[in-house]
Amino acid sequence: MNHKEFISALSQRTSLSSKNTQALVTSLLAELSARFEDGDSLSVQNFGTFEVKKKLERVIVSPTGQRMLVPPKLTLCFKPSPTLKDSIQEGGEL
Repeated sequence: MNHKEFISALSQRTSLSSKNTQALVTSLLAELSARFEDGDSLSVQNFGTFEVKKKLERVIVSPTGQRMLVPPKLTLCFKPSPTLKDSIQEGGEL
């Protein structure tokens, strides 16, 4: 599903116009991005938790045998809720 299909499906489900749905999704994603940049986490009941985690620096060996230091970085992680996991396993909806 691409962005356009997502907006269309959400618009039909909520009975909002496509333009209003697009504005809603855009503002939601902007707010989420701002919160994640601040290092906050987000828990959505019956869906899961998004959180920013720090990966430590590490040494890797390239295919040429050269050792390289990979600097630490922040990554966005998602942990699904048990309800979502069970729903996916059963192939049903929430």
